[in-house]
Amino acid sequence: MECPHLSSSVCIAPDSAKFPNGSPSSWCCSVCRSNKSPWVCLTCSSVHCGSYRCDDFVVNDTKLGLVQKVREHLQNLENSAFTADRHRKRKLLENSSLNSKLLKVNGSTAAICATGLRNLGNTCFMNAILQSLSNIEQFCCYFKELPAVELRNGKTAGRRTYHTRSQGDNNVSLVEEFRKTLCALWQGSQTAFSPESLFYVVWKIMPNFRGYQQQDAHEFMRYLLDHLHLELQGGFNGVSRSSILQENSALSASNKCCINGASTVVTAIFGGILQNEVNCLICGTESRKFDPFLDLSLDIPSQFRNKRSKNQENGPVCSLRDCLRSFTDLEELDETELYMCHKCKKKQKSTKKFWIQKLPKVLCLHLKRFHWTAYLRNKVDTYVEFPLRGLDMKCYLLEPENSGPEHCLYDLAAVVVHHGSGVGSGHYTAYATHEGRWFHFNDSTVTLTDEDTVVKAKAYILFYVERQAKAGSDKL
Repeated sequence: MECPHLSSSVCIAPDSAKFPNGSPSSWCCSVCRSNKSPWVCLTCSSVHCGSYRCDDFVVNDTKLGLVQKVREHLQNLENSAFTADRHRKRKLLENSSLNSKLLKVNGSTAAICATGLRNLGNTCFMNAILQSLSNIEQFCCYFKELPAVELRNGKTAGRRTYHTRSQGDNNVSLVEEFRKTLCALWQGSQTAFSPESLFYVVWKIMPNFRGYQQQDAHEFMRYLLDHLHLELQGGFNGVSRSSILQENSALSASNKCCINGASTVVTAIFGGILQNEVNCLICGTESRKFDPFLDLSLDIPSQFRNKRSKNQENGPVCSLRDCLRSFTDLEELDETELYMCHKCKKKQKSTKKFWIQKLPKVLCLHLKRFHWTAYLRNKVDTYVEFPLRGLDMKCYLLEPENSGPEHCLYDLAAVVVHHGSGVGSGHYTAYATHEGRWFHFNDSTVTLTDEDTVVKAKAYILFYVERQAKAGSDKL
């Protein structure tokens, strides 16, 4: 539902400074009664929020583009005022930023070059994933080395623009905004970066993430990787991005895992292959199927689900090995999952077992902490012990004799943690290692931390990087 005057009048976002007689916080959308981001029609005073429940997240422009002109005029005024004050504040900001990013390392002073990500309204789920991916060096470097794409030209070239529905979906690139976000991190030039352009693209191409409610970080990660993969398969300034990947022999030489078409950097780094074996318990017929994966979702065994801390004395501590064993152990399917046996020609009881046929360069492990009950989605708050170094995956391989020992060992690169009781609430943060030091990423705040703190975290998503050189003998 939209304002009837929308085609001939201007709608503008209310500001308490410009509208002293009415507080924007008290205005509600006439459609969904939301008071988030209200817009008022200057002709009929109708108020709309522009949320996805009202068919989009930004109000329509007029035929003459008056909304865009008003916004550009306001932006010019804002830029002029900011420019006059920018030089005076620059030295103060640089000094305060430098002082806040100093730390002591072995008695000497060093600078933290990490950059936080501003929370745009319950976007901690996105920030935690972005910070984790930015610390997977091979993946991050690929995007940062891509040439920039100029999406705008003419009067708006090089300037921030306000988006409306009339601009359509052809003017956005997830790969480009992801690239720019990664480039802004670890430069040390600012304390925090606002990923609003990337979030706008996410809203455009991933409708499930429109709005400002809390989202599942693992679900977002899967959508992000899938859409990056699909876009990378397309053209890039007339050149296939897949051909850029082929030029990088380090990524393409051993990669045989393709998901939804040609290989990209996503499948080259995160892609692995599972073998799914199903055996009929009546006739013994065996069925094998190979499934590509970008991550593995692991159940926390039921016997550990009441153990919430590492120091709790009731029984042994749940380990990542327990979760992996539960994933790969032989399982008898229940009555609701009867297997259609082609030899018996009917559904029969059967067993199922997973083997890992090919390990990825980066092993992403998702611990299934959220489970649906009859009415609610509850959280499994069990502490799961995980190694920082030397995760040995050889015993889960289909043909371990064909893999060298160094190709089965993984070292932890990043951890995403969910704090709180439910998937629709709480808060996400991330731990990641960079140049031998561990950092804690809490939206715009980045702090140096230590290994003892990291291993105590209740992990939700773990990113393990394949060990390239022989080092150490500590294994899981």
